[in-house]
Amino acid sequence: MQGLATVVLVLAAVALLVLLGVFFYFIKVWVRALMSGARVPIVTLVGMQLRHVPPKLIVDARIRLIKAGLELSTDLLEAHYLAGGDVINVVQGLIAADKANIALDFKRASAIDLAGRNLFDAVRTSVIPKIIDCPDPTKGGSTMLDAVARDGIRLLVKARVTVRTNLDQLVGGAGEETIIARVGQGIVSAIGSSGTYKEVLQNPDHISRKVLESGLDSQTAFEIVSIDIADISVAGSSEVANVGAMLETERAEADKKLRQAEAEGRRAMAVAREQEMRALVQEMQAHVVEAQAEVPKAMAEAFRSGNMGVMDFYRMQNIQSDTEMRKFIGSETDEHKNKPHA
Repeated sequence: MQGLATVVLVLAAVALLVLLGVFFYFIKVWVRALMSGARVPIVTLVGMQLRHVPPKLIVDARIRLIKAGLELSTDLLEAHYLAGGDVINVVQGLIAADKANIALDFKRASAIDLAGRNLFDAVRTSVIPKIIDCPDPTKGGSTMLDAVARDGIRLLVKARVTVRTNLDQLVGGAGEETIIARVGQGIVSAIGSSGTYKEVLQNPDHISRKVLESGLDSQTAFEIVSIDIADISVAGSSEVANVGAMLETERAEADKKLRQAEAEGRRAMAVAREQEMRALVQEMQAHVVEAQAEVPKAMAEAFRSGNMGVMDFYRMQNIQSDTEMRKFIGSETDEHKNKPHA
């Protein structure tokens, strides 16, 4: 009986030590919450620890809310932590939205945070607009937009876009990269539709107004407040300033090469035609020689058949001799005429 009492006393002592340990482990957090007016039962703190939720984090978040005049249960804060959200960032966003008279409940705030957006920064940007450089120099690319007016002059442009966060489209809306891309495309398009580069240099605000009226912030997480042309200049001499002239020069060079190719083709065809004519002349001459070879045969056949007599033959010979003599005399006369006088 005495041994049983000893065991009970030992178990009671162990339980007391455990309770004291738990009490002293959570006493600092519990007292802090109690003194701040954001009382949280110790049982709730123990439950947080068993659910692997940092009690100090939840208590600090609740204290900030209570001091800002907001009320939010620890269950919602725990649920957001367990979902992988940033509890402190959400609390700071809710407080900032309340102070700025922006309607924002915990459900939408937690959805924005879980979507990967910085809620506190978004609320602050909705109150104080931020400036985005276009193009973004931090991306490592070109620091100026490259655009060409209709007269072919190449311009370099840099713009600054003032945006305000649109909390209603923060979840699912496009980010800064989309704004930069759309504004850049709009500026290039507006300059391309300008008649001359002088119009752009004289009225850069016309370009910004035209781009702003295009509704570039549609389906994005931002509302574009203004688009300002920060810098605009004609491309330097080392960068081909007159793109139109360069294109015309290249087109003229290409046309010249095309015409040269066409002329060379015609020359080759002419040479080939000349060779064909020479071959045709040779063929005709062969036909003449062939026909001349048939003449003696025809004369012999005429003698045999009695269609031609000896006197006919002599007369023909005389005519041929007379013709050859006339040709000879004619050639001598031509040589005498062409001979230069002393």
